[in-house]
Amino acid sequence: MQKNAVLLVNLGSPDSTSTKDVRRYLKEFLSDDRVLDLPKAIQQFVLNCIILPTRPKRSAEAYKKVWTDEGSPLIVASKTIQTLLQERIDDHVELAMRYGKPSIPNAIANLKAEGITNILLIPLYPHYAMSSYETVVVRVMEEVGEQMPEATVETVQPFYKEPDYIEALYQSAKPHLESGYDHLLFSYHGIPVRHLTKADSSKAHCQVVKDCCTTCSPAHSTCYKAQVIATTAAFVKRAGISEDQYSISFQSRLGREPWIEPFTDAVLPELAKSGTKRLLIMMPAFVSDCLETLEEIAMEGKEMFLEAGGESFVAIPCMNEHPAWIDFLAQRSRG
Repeated sequence: MQKNAVLLVNLGSPDSTSTKDVRRYLKEFLSDDRVLDLPKAIQQFVLNCIILPTRPKRSAEAYKKVWTDEGSPLIVASKTIQTLLQERIDDHVELAMRYGKPSIPNAIANLKAEGITNILLIPLYPHYAMSSYETVVVRVMEEVGEQMPEATVETVQPFYKEPDYIEALYQSAKPHLESGYDHLLFSYHGIPVRHLTKADSSKAHCQVVKDCCTTCSPAHSTCYKAQVIATTAAFVKRAGISEDQYSISFQSRLGREPWIEPFTDAVLPELAKSGTKRLLIMMPAFVSDCLETLEEIAMEGKEMFLEAGGESFVAIPCMNEHPAWIDFLAQRSRG
C-alpha cells in the first residue's frame, strides 16, 4: 500500500544562543562542501583556525537579539508552517533542517517508521543555489538511499517566478506597500561569484555572455542571480511598481573573495545620502524570518540607513505563516 508524505526542509538554527551551541552549528554548516567549497584540508583549516575561534561568540550575541521565548524564530516559524500545512492536507507532513535539529536523518527515520513509500521534498528556498537548494536535495537523497532506498522521492523545483508564489509574496508585503514609501529595496542573500560560474554546466554563459542574467539561457535553471532578478521583475509587475522605485542588493557575505554585488550594507547609506527618506526593504530569498532578516537587516540595516540621513526604515517580514504562503504549499503538496 502506498503512503505519501511531504518533507519540508529549511536552513536551521543553533539549539540555543550559547557560544558552544552556535560553534557546533557553524561547524556543521561551514563543513558543507557546497557552502565553503574549498579543498577539504583548506576548508577545515579556514574553519577551525580562522572562523571558529572568534565568530561563534559574535554570532551568539547576534542570536540573542532575535531569540524568542519559544526559541529560534526560524525554527518556530517552520514548525508553525508544518502545523498549518498538516491541517490542510491528508498526507503526513515532516519537517527537517539542513543543519541542526530537527535533522534530516531523524526526519527520514520518522518517515520510515510511518511506513511512507512516496516523499514529496519541498526545499524552503525559492531560488536555486548550491549552498541552499542543492545541498538540501543532495543530503535528503543520501539519507533516503541509506535508510529507505525503496522509497520514491519527488522534489519541488525552485519556484522563484511561479505566479502563485509571486502572489503569496505580494499579499504578504501588500500592507507595507500601501503605507507609502520612497524606495523599495530587494535584499537577497549573497553568494560567492564562483558559485554562479560553478552552477553553469555549459561554462559558456555565466559571466561570459553580456547581460548573462537577463539573456535567456538554459543556464538560468541553476543560476541564483538570474532567478532573483526574475523574482524581482515578476513582483514589481504584480505590484505595479515603477522602475525608478526599486533596486536589488545582496547581503550576508563572508570573507574577502568576490561576492555578487551590489552589497546591501553599501547600498543602504547610499540611498539615504541620495535623498531616500522612507525606505521599504524585503528579503525574498528567505521564506521565514531568521538572523539574517531580523538582526542583520531589521536592526543593523536600519541603523545604517538612519545614521546616513534616512527618516523611515521598514523591513517587511518574510512570508512566515501568511495564509497565501500556506495556500502555495498546500497546492504544491497536492500535486
